[in-house]
Amino acid sequence: MAPLRHGISILPDLPWREAGPRWCAAEEMGFAHAWVYDHLVWGGLPDSTWFPAVPTLAAAAGVTSTIGLGTFVTSPNFRHPYVFARDVLALDDLSGGRFLCGLGTGGDLDSAVLGESHPLKARVDRFHEYVPLLDRLLREDHVEHDGDRYAVRDARTLPGPVRDRVPFVVAANGPRSLRLAARYGQGWVTTGPRDAETVAAWWAGVAELVERFTAIEGSSGLDRYLSLDGSPQFSLESVGVYQEVTGRAAELGFTDTITHWPRPESPYAGSLAALEAVASGVVGASAGK
Repeated sequence: MAPLRHGISILPDLPWREAGPRWCAAEEMGFAHAWVYDHLVWGGLPDSTWFPAVPTLAAAAGVTSTIGLGTFVTSPNFRHPYVFARDVLALDDLSGGRFLCGLGTGGDLDSAVLGESHPLKARVDRFHEYVPLLDRLLREDHVEHDGDRYAVRDARTLPGPVRDRVPFVVAANGPRSLRLAARYGQGWVTTGPRDAETVAAWWAGVAELVERFTAIEGSSGLDRYLSLDGSPQFSLESVGVYQEVTGRAAELGFTDTITHWPRPESPYAGSLAALEAVASGVVGASAGK
């Protein structure tokens, strides 16, 4: 069994002069991939400064050289797939093929800011048209599409990605989206059950999701990412907690985990000392450092 890969999400709530060193440090610490939330406004910090994902990743690509860089996750709620395909091509080029395209249904806040209302079913329906069209736009040229929600006319997509395929990491919990992840994803990511009130209930829900995903045709061989901090317990509470949760993730068949850069206060309240201790121990050992 391959060693578990460790990832970290860095919220885009700080100016680059403060955020940039974090991206560099994530690579130096041995994390395999680093991620940024992709929203216009995030409900977890509605009154905070908030910077957009695409330029953040472009800047991160310029100060790193080996770490994977991804959106965690991009939703259809404020971008047309052709517009985002152009961003994907640029990020893949700027990073030298390190871009990870995280995709998910998303919440309703971003679309609401734009004066649109998309209940859950509508967001899922949009997502199921968005992902296949984005996949075509990254593999074909002169794309034609006339769907229920999106249209493109002779969409040119040159120059194309710097590799054969930009990997999609598809966020999914529901049955329709789990099937979508198995069909179009090179990876599946889950935050686990959203309504779990206890750590035990969350892990039970994660195990159930793994079982459901494994039963889907086409899921075998895909990378499996677990967002550790979907749990009521912050994964960087201590080195011991991090060792426990990443060990449980590996036992359930996850190939990758994602934690969050600790903040002084909620959400993801924790200490830099805990992160550094985890990096020098668990993460460094996995990365061969």
